[in-house]
Amino acid sequence: MTTDLFPSAGESAYKRIRTDIITGRLAPGSRLRLDVLRRSYEASISTLRETLNRLVSEKLVVAEGQRGFEVGPISAANLREIAALRQLLECHALRQSFAQGDLEWEARVIAAHHKLAQMEARMASGDRTDTDLWKRYDWQFHQALVSACGSQSLMHAHAAIFERYLRYQMIALSYRGAIAAAEHMAMKEAALRRDADEGCALLERHIAGGVEHALATEAIS
Repeated sequence: MTTDLFPSAGESAYKRIRTDIITGRLAPGSRLRLDVLRRSYEASISTLRETLNRLVSEKLVVAEGQRGFEVGPISAANLREIAALRQLLECHALRQSFAQGDLEWEARVIAAHHKLAQMEARMASGDRTDTDLWKRYDWQFHQALVSACGSQSLMHAHAAIFERYLRYQMIALSYRGAIAAAEHMAMKEAALRRDADEGCALLERHIAGGVEHALATEAIS
């Protein structure tokens, strides 16, 4: 029996490969050769096949028939589609969370924003040595905002689309500086006021701005 402390070889390989795709360490369109992956991720060929097929179902890997597997491609059109779906899911979850959140939820939002704001200050000073941590805190803040929505299914759907959106942000290394930091601060304040209309308007503007900034880097064609 496996536990979180001792994950199976398959689960470990799945998490590592998935993380490397989302963070851009495995580049879009690159071949996923099983013999190379076996050495890099210390997993058997059969385990890797199962893992890659699982990632195919998540649209992060493409199966190319007899050619094997490739990291899923990226495109501006796909980014816009993912962003629109994120806006839809996250705004719905946000409204539910603002309506139902208690004092514990408020504390989670404040704590998550504090960590994110500290990292944003480091980024603004020119320190870009830990972009993975910055994006982790960004994820934790947005997750905290919707964490009182009352639906695990909605939380899972939001997490899945957020990570697909995050992949584009990591590939473009898109940081909007003071604009994004101000939007995060305003979202935290809207949450504490339980102003869902303002929260959703800020969220939609925040995501749209992130898309345009990422595309402006020309890292996504």
